[in-house]
Amino acid sequence: MLTPPRTVVRRDGGLYALERALQRRGFRHVAGADEAGRGACAGPLVAAAAVLPEGRRGEIEGLADSKLLTPASRERIHDEVVARALAYAVVVIPADEVDARGLHVCNLAAMRRALASLTTRPEYVLTDGFGVDGLDVPGLAVWKGDRVAACVAAASVLAKVTRDRIMVELDERYPGYGFGEHKGYITPEHTAALRELGPCREHRFSYVNVATVSGRVGRPPRSRRPASRGPEEALFGGPEEALFGRPDEPMERAGAPGGTVGVALGEQPRPPAPVGEDVVMEGGER
Repeated sequence: MLTPPRTVVRRDGGLYALERALQRRGFRHVAGADEAGRGACAGPLVAAAAVLPEGRRGEIEGLADSKLLTPASRERIHDEVVARALAYAVVVIPADEVDARGLHVCNLAAMRRALASLTTRPEYVLTDGFGVDGLDVPGLAVWKGDRVAACVAAASVLAKVTRDRIMVELDERYPGYGFGEHKGYITPEHTAALRELGPCREHRFSYVNVATVSGRVGRPPRSRRPASRGPEEALFGGPEEALFGRPDEPMERAGAPGGTVGVALGEQPRPPAPVGEDVVMEGGER
């Protein structure tokens, strides 16, 4: 039995080389998946998946790892991906679900749901960093995939821009934390605000820095978030009221209540909002 010749992808082949090699092997629809917000201690975790067209139509000028792009470039490329992609999907996991289920479980589930929501069924899947099980198609985990594969880079831009827009909205809802600037990542400014104001309901109590400020550091990660008494009452109340927030503040958060929010193919993007940037927040390099 003859084995097929080995496919070699050159390091200098560019961002589209891996997908083109897979397409030459018969995998026409290659999907990429990535997430944003894994390292943040506030706000949602957002995952995205995208399938770019073959050939020149799938080549987007300036496409790169979202952490290496300016906010203006990300907004432009986001709209290009939405306009050109054969399919794309975005999934938003709220902070309380991250606390309840655990970060890694939510990360895998979000990417799995994003890939399953694609209206064009992928024939091969590329993911950033680690593999996603439970898929019925072959896949490959690519180290720094958002810098190696165009479809993963496209997914990273979709996830990053979606999350940044959500954090800008949360900055208006919860002033004082600076969500619009640091996007919920652990910066000196965010740490100072946490100490002064205490955490809000959009913080992740499974993270040690939030749990420490809240006085719940000695509890298991998934039991640190205080329970709400009802949809019209604050997440925090009683003796902790001064530390955690106003008792008359309703339970609201970005996205639909009650769990994961899927944003399917064809959704009209929200108007772009100005965002700050620090690539180090998500593991990038200055």
